Amino acid sequence: MNYAEIKCPDVANGPGCRVSLFVSGCTHHCKGCFNEEAWDFNFGKPFTQDTIREITDLMKPDFIQGLTLLGGEPFEPENQKGILPLIRAVRKAYPKKDIWAFSGYLFDRDIMGRMAGTVPETEEIIKNIDVLVDGEFVLEKRDLMLKFKGSSNQRTIDVPASLKAGKVVLLF
Repeated sequence: MNYAEIKCPDVANGPGCRVSLFVSGCTHHCKGCFNEEAWDFNFGKPFTQDTIREITDLMKPDFIQGLTLLGGEPFEPENQKGILPLIRAVRKAYPKKDIWAFSGYLFDRDIMGRMAGTVPETEEIIKNIDVLVDGEFVLEKRDLMLKFKGSSNQRTIDVPASLKAGKVVLLF
């Protein structure tokens, strides 16, 4: 896996001050995407154990509320192999900090309905995410007034509550 950028502090992609990892590689190719260069799986730098250490070190200060995963597309199957060790490291080091992820894939149809049964990492990743903003960005539905999302079709999902209920539970 490659990554395009690590942003710290980031205040635009989840609540509070965060560390955000922008992974490389996305097959959605949404019209009007803010990060087109990250569609290329080879863009950016290789994601390594040193990258995981860098991110966990950046998360040390108390004012950092959590980690955000976006891209590119963190839920591309080839990216999940890199994401899972990072999530494990963050959960071990900072069990009280939250993890948000942004994905063009739909939680119920794609992630739980298809990937959880075919991509080995999906289930463990989703069980360790607090909030998922799902759905492709749709330029015609862009709304700059939305909190932490770009278009009105996207959903902000409370993942633990959704897993417990067996259906999508929106955070807001």
